[in-house]
Amino acid sequence: MNRFLPFWPVAASAHADKVDVLMATFSLLIFFLTAPVFILIVVFAVRYRRGSPADRSRRPSGNVWMETSWAVIPFFLILVFFAYAAFLYLDLGRPPADALVIDVVAKQWMWKFEHPEGQREIDDLHVPAGRDVRLNMTSEDVIHSFFVPALRIKQDVLPGRYTSLWFNADRPGVYDLRCSQFCGMDHSLMIGRVFVLSQADYAGWLQRSGASTDLAGQGKVLFDNLGCSGCHDSQSAVRAPTLAGLYGHPVPLEGGRVVTADDQYLRDSILDPNRDVAAGYQPVMPTYAGQISEDDLLKLIAYLKSLAAPSPAQPKREPTP
Repeated sequence: MNRFLPFWPVAASAHADKVDVLMATFSLLIFFLTAPVFILIVVFAVRYRRGSPADRSRRPSGNVWMETSWAVIPFFLILVFFAYAAFLYLDLGRPPADALVIDVVAKQWMWKFEHPEGQREIDDLHVPAGRDVRLNMTSEDVIHSFFVPALRIKQDVLPGRYTSLWFNADRPGVYDLRCSQFCGMDHSLMIGRVFVLSQADYAGWLQRSGASTDLAGQGKVLFDNLGCSGCHDSQSAVRAPTLAGLYGHPVPLEGGRVVTADDQYLRDSILDPNRDVAAGYQPVMPTYAGQISEDDLLKLIAYLKSLAAPSPAQPKREPTP
């Protein structure tokens, strides 16, 4: 669309192209539905500006079929656009399983990015072109909103919970990143850039900005320093749930409920461990709320996600009665 509208942001992904098609065709539909009405208003206003001697004592009944079709046909056309828009919206909530996961922490007034290989960025995000990328986002303070006009994506970023967004940028370049939710007096300064690089350039960037260890490795150091391994290690004598192979699997809780061990469950279990207690265990784990930052939480969760399930020779430790 930017070929016809110079001020329109460039489309840097297939999703952006689909959104542009939706907006262009819907705008044309509205134009063709409303243009006859406004044109006839002008025509009738000019033609009958002096009044008319027409006999209105016997009004015609009108054309029922025309009036019905004028309402029904636009209604079904608009339903088609609604279904297509709903498909685009729901697709953003279904990231591919093999997508590159990058953690995002929003804070007044900056964007912080954590790559799985350990690279960290402030306000700049480097991603490979043509690859599915999923952003796992949270906020340290207030509500922010991650908005990249060139990708036609926007997602609110909330404190205390994780929201996600995915995209596949297929056009290398540098694109604006904005916070579209008013988040304080310096809201307008919360800006950044998304660098979409070719596969070779992205590999070079990873090598030049390489970290000493990946995100899961940094989480392992925190896990040990915080004393978590004293209870959750497979060889520990303390009765605590084993964490190997936990991520993505169902967890029975006291009271009979069953939840899935996703990112949000792991986060809540660290900050408020006695709210959802695993079945068969006592609520004795101390809380780490206010003691670790959002960045450290992401590292811990990355480590927990990396723990493989125990081999058959080393079965999971079950609570003793």
